[in-house]
Amino acid sequence: MDRTQSDWSEKALSTSRDLHALLSIDDRNWHRLKGRWDRRGAELLSAALVTLLNEGEREDVKALTEQALGWISGELKDPGCPHH
Repeated sequence: MDRTQSDWSEKALSTSRDLHALLSIDDRNWHRLKGRWDRRGAELLSAALVTLLNEGEREDVKALTEQALGWISGELKDPGCPHH
């Protein structure tokens, strides 16, 4: 990025990180929620938002958003565990 200082308030930055933490699927819930399109989509969209607000790379924001849309549209699905 060509900006030297964030255009976003600290409140916006911290709120986006808090939201992502709330939407992320943790280790305890991974197997139960990993196949849910709504949970995966929300987790990825919040990651894209955090990346965007923290001046991440445009391609990273785009990739996270496209992956979220893949889950939301049903194009992406959980492949299951290869060990089971």
